[in-house]
Amino acid sequence: MILSFIIFLGLFVGGIWVMGISFGIAGIEALLFCAGLAMVCLSMAWIMRAGRSGATRRSNNWDGGPATS
Repeated sequence: MILSFIIFLGLFVGGIWVMGISFGIAGIEALLFCAGLAMVCLSMAWIMRAGRSGATRRSNNWDGGPATS
């Protein structure tokens, strides 16, 4: 559980940071901003997947196990 939180936090804060520095770097602003936005979206998907029963409440999680375990 703590490993999932560390991954989430790294992706989320890293994505915010990349979006922030994208405005100061000439030439690849759009690419860096989109990369930061993708990191933030991936962090949200990661923490929803890693929840106790999964955010989708389906019988088959990404882990392959039941959602209620």
